[in-house]
Amino acid sequence: MNKLVFANLLHRPVRSLISIFGVAIEVAMILSIVAVMMGKVDDQRERGNGIGADVLVMPSNGSMIFGLNGASMPINDVTALRQLPHVAIASPTNTYTSMNSGMEVIWGIDYDSFNAMRPFTYIAGGPFQGSNDVIIDDIMANNGNGYHVGDSILVFKRPMHICGIVEHGRGGRKLIQLETLNQMLGTEGKASMFLVKADKPADTNLVKQEILSRKGFTQNRVITMDEWTTLMSPEHLPGFTIALNVVITIAVIVGFLVIFQSMYTAVFERTREIGILKSMGASKTSIITVVLRETLALVSIGILVGIALTFGIRGIIAIKYPTFEFELTMAWIVRGAFIALLGSIIGAMYPAILAARKDPIDALAYE
Repeated sequence: MNKLVFANLLHRPVRSLISIFGVAIEVAMILSIVAVMMGKVDDQRERGNGIGADVLVMPSNGSMIFGLNGASMPINDVTALRQLPHVAIASPTNTYTSMNSGMEVIWGIDYDSFNAMRPFTYIAGGPFQGSNDVIIDDIMANNGNGYHVGDSILVFKRPMHICGIVEHGRGGRKLIQLETLNQMLGTEGKASMFLVKADKPADTNLVKQEILSRKGFTQNRVITMDEWTTLMSPEHLPGFTIALNVVITIAVIVGFLVIFQSMYTAVFERTREIGILKSMGASKTSIITVVLRETLALVSIGILVGIALTFGIRGIIAIKYPTFEFELTMAWIVRGAFIALLGSIIGAMYPAILAARKDPIDALAYE
């Protein structure tokens, strides 16, 4: 039976190759979309945790995703936060999502207070010296042809002077002075959030309660970094899971139709062959098994090709766009392979059952 399976696959090589690449595209589509979406979430979570803050203070309707909140809170409110008994550091910050040179979040920071929470580790250069300075991280520095201290880099289509290159994981890849970003956006005197550090980690929840009970902050959204980290997961992000499921469903439909069409056509082409097998005593189960074995062989090769294609996509992206987050995990590789296998088996079931039901006399007389 195994020889018959592989003989059938080699008998129509073009159709077999189309089926293999159909499954490969399905797998690559699932893994690539997941890698991009999960990469964005995990990268933001990692860089948020790297700031060193214990509590985030945002507008009442503030988004957990940095760069989506407008600058609506007066910077001067930071003075009230610094007066709270268990607050060690409070830093006003503004983040803005720019689409000028690809999607990126620009961070406007108050350098002294921001750096005090967890000091930058400089690879080259140093702090801001003027309003036209920008600090970039090492991943951004390696982007494209590479950047060095003293080079110019565009921020909102405005060339700015790179004064320092730091280790990544500290909020944004491009950080400029808060006043400079506010001037660019026309939001002078405003912040999109306050980053707060407790005098000791054990007082984090106490600091949260102090902020919420402080006059002027009772309506703000105040969350600890532990809470923020928990919320920065697919199941808590609006539309994330829906979008992911839609993409996976489309990919599964593609794989299902490719295998269904391939096996359905194969069954009609092999009507006489099926008749011979049944006349020799082959059971319905044996006929179904032959079709499913062919499907399994095609899908297995297609899955391997799809995984290899996804790794190739990741390699190309890593070379051309080093700052682009593409998180390919073993868990999702296994899950993507299982989804493709399940969809393909379902797609092959009807042709397999159709083949098993053929009458041997009619099949042998088929021309």
